[in-house]
Amino acid sequence: MILRICSAPLFSLWRNSMRRVPALFVQFCFLALIGLQAGCVTINLIEPAGPVKEVQVSGTGDAKVLLLDLSGVISSQDKEGLIPQTNMVAMFKEELTKAAKDEKIKAVVVRINSPGGTVTASDILYHELREFKIKKKIPVIASMMDVAASGGYYLAMAADSVMVHPSTVTGSIGVIMLTVNARGLLEKVGVEANAITSGPRKDMGSPFRVMTPEERGIFQSVIDSFYHRFLAVVQEGRPNLSAEQIKKLADGRIYSGDQAKATGLIDEIGYLDDAIELAKKKAGITEARVVTYGRRGEYQNNIYSRLFGSSSGITGLANLDLLSMVRGGTPQFMYLWMP
Repeated sequence: MILRICSAPLFSLWRNSMRRVPALFVQFCFLALIGLQAGCVTINLIEPAGPVKEVQVSGTGDAKVLLLDLSGVISSQDKEGLIPQTNMVAMFKEELTKAAKDEKIKAVVVRINSPGGTVTASDILYHELREFKIKKKIPVIASMMDVAASGGYYLAMAADSVMVHPSTVTGSIGVIMLTVNARGLLEKVGVEANAITSGPRKDMGSPFRVMTPEERGIFQSVIDSFYHRFLAVVQEGRPNLSAEQIKKLADGRIYSGDQAKATGLIDEIGYLDDAIELAKKKAGITEARVVTYGRRGEYQNNIYSRLFGSSSGITGLANLDLLSMVRGGTPQFMYLWMP
């Protein structure tokens, strides 16, 4: 077991609590729990995950259909806390690299269960999957589960076909950026923050002062640029829709599976088994082993195992992945459904 405490005051509180009253020890436990979630305290209870290994979950034959997972908030940051994890961008790239070397893989099904994430991480995943499909020359099917919104939908545009579960929520095409203004709170507690900058716009988005209209316009121009890129990606992935149709659908709203099918945002409604069968059909094979990639300690007994065993909360500000992503206070541009 490895214990790292980055805050000296937190350690001092623990030491004093052991000498004084039990109430302080309870307070320490509470603060330690917060520290675990925030990444201040890291406890490695298990060995770090090794390289991915292939696991067969069903089917027979020489050919393979590969199931790849993308579950949770999309970010290129490693997860810290009680059980540290490598970021999903690095893991997804590792899995695609392994798949590219396997000549028996004839099709890929990407299971998406994500409300999206940062603009850059979402774009990297899309780019890597698209390049894999082009170089490997095999069909790629996107299978949407509970949620495949915003950056999750963005990724799906790299696939040849998009199939949603009957109860999937998708859409949320657009960009969002959150900033926090704590000036009023700091004034109440008598704290003043001063920034010394090389220019008047250097501390744009600072939580310690009010954003000016000019600064809001600058942020809006960046958001508009990322939004136009999102529209271009959808246009390439949904050639059945005109630019005008896509713009009308891309106001940030979400869609049920039926609504997405009716508007042309997706191709089919079906279950994961249906997505696998579609992948086999597009690959021109009648039978295949369904395989996935796993790491030490993961339960993988059927096609749904890893997806629901590895996912934390999917939406909302209570999502720990999202809290970890924004805790630094820097404004983040996100392709994210954030109810």
